[in-house]
Amino acid sequence: DDDDDDAMDTEDGTEAEKETGSAWRAAAFKAVLDYDDLPQRLKQAPRPSDRERLDDELRVETEAKLAALAKLEPNMKAIDQYESVKERELAQAEDLELKRSLTKHAQEAFESLKTTRTETFMAAFEHIASAIDRVYKELTQSESHPLGGTAYLSLESPEEPYNHGVKFTAMPPTKRFRDMEQLSGGEKTMAALALLFAIHSYRSSPFFVLDEIDAALDKTNVEKMAAFIKNRSHGTGAASEGHPCQSIVISLKDYFFDKADSLVGVSRDVEGACSKVLTFDLSEYED
Repeated sequence: DDDDDDAMDTEDGTEAEKETGSAWRAAAFKAVLDYDDLPQRLKQAPRPSDRERLDDELRVETEAKLAALAKLEPNMKAIDQYESVKERELAQAEDLELKRSLTKHAQEAFESLKTTRTETFMAAFEHIASAIDRVYKELTQSESHPLGGTAYLSLESPEEPYNHGVKFTAMPPTKRFRDMEQLSGGEKTMAALALLFAIHSYRSSPFFVLDEIDAALDKTNVEKMAAFIKNRSHGTGAASEGHPCQSIVISLKDYFFDKADSLVGVSRDVEGACSKVLTFDLSEYED
């Protein structure tokens, strides 16, 4: 039985091969070969010797092209690698566009903040610059010099004022222009107080605490400063804009604190071995 099965398989295989061969032959007979693109010398080779010679030439030419192609060592995976590189390039292009968008938003935010910073700084500077001359004049004016001195502020860099300095110039009455370092101690004190009160006028606090600011001043300037602080405390001083401001001043000079509305004294209590605080209201007495 096994021999019969093998014989049947052999016969079936032979029949299949015959059918396949017949199909190829049928396809070959149906195929139409186009020799139009062949060179003329290949079409005109009637003699066998010519055909053999052309066959040798074509074989040599084919082998030479194969050898040249082998030397080139073409990368058969180049297309796949190109597609991979192209995908990475596309991803990087999208990432670059995202980073450009983020950079643009950051630049816009920076410019907006820069504009806000400049406007905020200039609002304060312009107010203080306009107030400081009035404050300084009131601090330095007298019967002999009713106009007082002159003070002003200037920017070292108007384009970026917050990145550079502010120059403060003060000229006392009858004095010509000179650097701040060349002023006397009392003149520097009056100029510093003018700057302090001018800054305070921009966004005033409810009170001042001043510690011995009259130390370098003579009696005339102490009385001027005391009168100025009193007027400002009542809201009538220069650049006070009608807003009163309580001032607490520590001083050892009687011709300063006699201008105050009230006095607070601190003394030693020997019996109690502690400090004792005394208060005295001067508002009930006339100047």
